[in-house]
Amino acid sequence: MSSTRLTNTLLAVIAIALVALAARPYLAPAAVHADENAWDPMYFEPGVYMLRKPQGGQVLGKVAVNLRTGNVYGFPTTTSDPYPASPVDNKPQISHAISLGHFALDEAR
Repeated sequence: MSSTRLTNTLLAVIAIALVALAARPYLAPAAVHADENAWDPMYFEPGVYMLRKPQGGQVLGKVAVNLRTGNVYGFPTTTSDPYPASPVDNKPQISHAISLGHFALDEAR
């Protein structure tokens, strides 16, 4: 008799715990936050273009436009390849952005 009472008590505790777990999202939903570290959407122009460097001179590279801010960047590739490459070195190359200008996207609304 005592084991039946113990079993029923344990089943009741388990049932109450499950109801509490299932009801929590409805009673106090968790706050939702936007991803603050999300990248801005970028558009990369197809092809390779001659870029004007701020220090003077020109270099081949890709053109990218930040679609949220309107900033235009150039990424030097130094060759006609669409990716940074060095004819001398076989290691992967890194291309750093050159600021080329800005589209006033807020004026186009």
